[in-house]
Formats: sequence, structure tokens, C-alpha cells
Amino acid sequence: QAQLVESGGGLVQAGGSLRLSCAASGRRFSSYAMGWFRQAPGKEREFVAAVSWTGDSTYYGDSKKGRFTISRDNAGNMVYLQMNNLKPEDTADYYCAASTDYYSIRRRSIDYWGQGTQVTVSS
Repeated sequence: QAQLVESGGGLVQAGGSLRLSCAASGRRFSSYAMGWFRQAPGKEREFVAAVSWTGDSTYYGDSKKGRFTISRDNAGNMVYLQMNNLKPEDTADYYCAASTDYYSIRRRSIDYWGQGTQVTVSS
């Protein structure tokens, strides 16, 4: 069983940047495509980004590409989400996710979830 632990959330002003990290342990990390989701209060969990097993392919949810960048380090069992030019509407809990099906990540075909890290963007 894989375990995912997110870190790097916090309070940032609009226009600022944050880098979220996800540390994976347990099952063979490189066997999983990885993704990031977010959930704002009172809203459904929303797909943010996904990265393939090798890290050479990525895709993003609507309006995320250009401001958000997902990457992974298989040697270190890490996944990252670099977030730039943050807006108040980016405020949410951000979740790391692992899936054996890269192309279905955005449809929430997820094998493992992390516990989440909170991001608050002030105006």
C-alpha cells in the first residue's frame, strides 16, 4: 500500500508562489502516475494536474496550465506542484493522488490519496 504525504501549503498573498510537495512511500512509486487535486470549502474536489509514470507527459485542469507546473522525482519518490501568480480563488486543500491509469486521473480514477495540505491566498 502506498502512502502519500503532502507539504508546502500555507498563507500567501495574491500574485505569490508556492511549491507543494508530495512524499510517497510503500509500493513502487514509479509504477504510478501521479496527480494533484484541490477542494475548496463547499465545493467538489477538482482535478489540477497529472504527470505520467516517467514524468515526460503532463496535463492540467482548466485554467491551471500556465500558472501551475507538476513534476516528479522518481529517485526521491517525490511529486511537486509549482504554483505561480496565485489568486484568491486558488484557496483550497490540495491533495496528492496516485493512480495506475494516467489518462483517467482527471476522472478521479485514483488508487491512493494523501491527507491534503491547505493553501490560502489572500487578496
